[in-house]
Amino acid sequence: MKDLVRYTCEKGVARIILARPTRANAIDLPTAQALGVAVDRAAQSDARAVVVLGEGKRFCAGGDVATMAAAPDRAAYVEELAMMVDDVFQRLAGLSKPVVAAVRGAVAGAGLALMLSCDVIVSAASTKFLLAYADVGLTPDCGVSYLLPRAIGQQRALELALTGRVLSAEEAREWGLVTEVVDDASVDARAVRLGERLAAGPTHALGETRRLLRSWHMTRDKAGLEEARVIAEAMDRAEATALVDAFASRGDKGTKTTSGAEPERQGAG
Repeated sequence: MKDLVRYTCEKGVARIILARPTRANAIDLPTAQALGVAVDRAAQSDARAVVVLGEGKRFCAGGDVATMAAAPDRAAYVEELAMMVDDVFQRLAGLSKPVVAAVRGAVAGAGLALMLSCDVIVSAASTKFLLAYADVGLTPDCGVSYLLPRAIGQQRALELALTGRVLSAEEAREWGLVTEVVDDASVDARAVRLGERLAAGPTHALGETRRLLRSWHMTRDKAGLEEARVIAEAMDRAEATALVDAFASRGDKGTKTTSGAEPERQGAG
């Protein structure tokens, strides 16, 4: 399994690298298992941020259709694969540290769900984005039908799914599918730099922020209560104590809000 997904950790940044370049980093059962091991390593490590990358020309072509076709019981195999991959992606989305993705070449099918399980997405300029399920008579899996409409809206998601439209990197950025677009040669380095920047930040606050922003299941009332609980908990932590004290000690500058606007009076209430 080590050959299918590689894991390294350097400068506080865990790197999870899909390593099936000859198969466009498509995911079969062994790859899903290896990816799960890497995600769990990142969760249990002292890494402060995670970067997900794909080796070779493509980020991830989704599920490995060739292994589906070769399975004695295709339906049973696809169900097992979809459930396993979805579980891994949910564990990735549930990490208590920020996650950056570097995408290139093509992102298709379940590869979109992998990408959208990350927080900051850096795309190579030549990358293409597509669902591709209908091309083989199949339907979305691994969380695509949940994540994609929330990223780009229902009608745009339906257009991609039903018409087979392929998005360019710039279109994906305009639609809100990716965070930024860089030249092809820079995509991995840019993602790693972002990972290092996030790793240098307040890890607990960033991890809880990603969890709160992904808590779509909560009602508005529950979200407000959870925010209040979490910010109070954060305020008692050493990293917040140091940053709040530093902010408050800036003299006149401390009368500004965190957005830089001058309030009419001091205080949060």
